[in-house]
Amino acid sequence: MIELKNEKIAVPIVLFAGLIWSFGPLVVRYMDNPHLVPWQYIFGRGLTIFILLNLYLYFEEGLNFYKNYKKVGKSGLIGGCGLGVAMISFIYSITNTSAAITLLCLAAMPFFTALLAFLFLKEKISFNVWISIFIATIGIIIMAIGNSEKNSIVGFIFGITSSIGFSIFSVTLRWRKETPKFTTVAVAGLFCFIVAAAMILIKGQTFFSSSYNSSMFSLHGSLVCMGMILYAIGSKAIPAAELTLLSLTEVIGGIFWVWLPIFGINEIPNTNTIIGGFFLFISLFYYSLIMKWNKRYIALN
Repeated sequence: MIELKNEKIAVPIVLFAGLIWSFGPLVVRYMDNPHLVPWQYIFGRGLTIFILLNLYLYFEEGLNFYKNYKKVGKSGLIGGCGLGVAMISFIYSITNTSAAITLLCLAAMPFFTALLAFLFLKEKISFNVWISIFIATIGIIIMAIGNSEKNSIVGFIFGITSSIGFSIFSVTLRWRKETPKFTTVAVAGLFCFIVAAAMILIKGQTFFSSSYNSSMFSLHGSLVCMGMILYAIGSKAIPAAELTLLSLTEVIGGIFWVWLPIFGINEIPNTNTIIGGFFLFISLFYYSLIMKWNKRYIALN
């Protein structure tokens, strides 16, 4: 893998990774009735992620890339399943509520990660981090209150589930740092592929949607992989606290693209979503400032 030591080069690369991820909600909005083919979406996206990441590992490490799977272990399996659940929950969230709600739920991931690390890894949470978690909780509650319609509540719950799934993935990486991270993500893709295939068979559905939808499923999976590779290249030269701020480009960009009239979606967040999102961004900004002392580096290997 390309290794960067210059933060001035790494920062725009990580920003660009977040920007690539931010187009995911727009791709979903362009699909034809995605709420009718969620398992076909999960099947196609999971297969794309699994194939592309294994191809990347092959070109990066040669034929020995398969040995990474022997190193996955319990932490990799749990992390891969957690990430798989997050990917599955994402489509059910964004097809039942606004893209803003889904993305802002995902923005709460650092706080769920801190709580899970406190519970299972016995990592201490400072008083300032508890303040950040409290502010974020207020924002989440405000968003929930503002989305009282049945489908919106379902979307909100799946959004929170997706965020928790990503947090489980993050905590397992801290649990056993030598776990091959790209391979863990590939396991997540395989998990989605297997679960979706089983559900499709149980429901007696076809494995593929229309050719147009199938191309959108693969495009979204490709965006995930492209962003992850760029993030991995840039993240080795950026402290963890700064990465938290840089990752907000995915949330901000995702909300902006579905609102921007030129793309034809015109999805405008409601007042409670804006207010709740404001609280969430304040908590993230505060969290990033107080964590600047932390000089650990986050890298996906």
